Amino acid sequence: MNNELDKIFDSFDKNSIFKDKSFLQSNYKPSDIPHREKEINQIASILAPVLRGEKTSNLFLYGNTGTGKTLSIFKVQDALEKRMEKHVGSEFELKIQYLNCKLKQVADTEYRILAEIIKQLGGEVPATGLPTQSVYNKFIEIVDEKKQLIVLILDEVDQLVKKISNNFLYNLTRLNSELSKSQISLVGISNDLTFLENIDPRVKSSLSEEEIVFSPYNALQIQDILTKRVEGAFKKGVLEGGVVSKCAAYAARESGDARRALDLLRVSGELAERRGEKKVTIKHIDEAKNKIERDKILDLISNHPKQFQIVLNSIISISEEKKGSPFFTGDVYHVYQKTCKQYHVEPLTQRRVGDIIQEFDMLGILNVRVISKGRGGRMREIKLDLSELLLEKTKEIIETRLNYL
Repeated sequence: MNNELDKIFDSFDKNSIFKDKSFLQSNYKPSDIPHREKEINQIASILAPVLRGEKTSNLFLYGNTGTGKTLSIFKVQDALEKRMEKHVGSEFELKIQYLNCKLKQVADTEYRILAEIIKQLGGEVPATGLPTQSVYNKFIEIVDEKKQLIVLILDEVDQLVKKISNNFLYNLTRLNSELSKSQISLVGISNDLTFLENIDPRVKSSLSEEEIVFSPYNALQIQDILTKRVEGAFKKGVLEGGVVSKCAAYAARESGDARRALDLLRVSGELAERRGEKKVTIKHIDEAKNKIERDKILDLISNHPKQFQIVLNSIISISEEKKGSPFFTGDVYHVYQKTCKQYHVEPLTQRRVGDIIQEFDMLGILNVRVISKGRGGRMREIKLDLSELLLEKTKEIIETRLNYL
């Protein structure tokens, strides 16, 4: 056994694929961000007054995943902080704090998110135990202890509103009226372009926001981005011709996500490396695409609420009973009710279960086809669309989660 492991480790010692894999990872901050000069200049123009100690308009950045929103705000943040370093003896301090609102155990309650911001500002509150108002008071105290301007960057801000409520944003904006020395400006980042349209008008009014929309990258733009990263990531001559353009084409077709293209390249290189191969080929790109899609589906299933998993468990049971033949929403709801009873869970309405089935269809887990029954109305015919390997892993995930109910 040890000899086998030594052989694996020896092969990785002789790495012939990667020069520096960090160039392909999501936390890499490039010095140059191609095709985002206009958006970066807009952000800088809106935030520039902070250099004079002035509160700016709240800013919201919108766009699909992987369109450079977070990289662009980081670029402006770095430039602002470097500029402030030259203002030695300034009458005020500028603090720019970043928080990813999708992180569990950080941004899932008003208490926790305030505690995290307080921690970033150098203060401390217990993880639990205080009234939320006491945490707000502590936040005001630490912000107003000296003259400073706070810029809070809230990434995935729509997730924060879903988990907490839009009152949190309202409360943050209203805090400025309670501060005597300092001011707070917000920068929200969201993949959901309709996010602000769906919040309370009172909250929207208090935000007084400016908006910048990041359009999806096209195939040529993604190819430019990849070409710059490839130089640092891979050893010379490792990539077969057409690999970069194929990655770019895949990502452009699926909403212009440069991050997806980078993931494709990285996973392709890892597949070639594990097999001891000397080149990354088109074949590796196709395999990487299948692997990423499979992992994405399993991650979605694992992180969905338990009600979703009970619905999917019911669908899998019926599909196995019918040996892959199509079935209908009513069949699913009948089995779903029994499963809820088994696990002592309050069942959702049939309409809500129908919505969940539609969501699974959009994720590619099911094929749903609406068929007409004449005067009997229309029915949704359902067929499970998971490979054998994916199905087995899905069943393991669901079984584990339901056993904790």
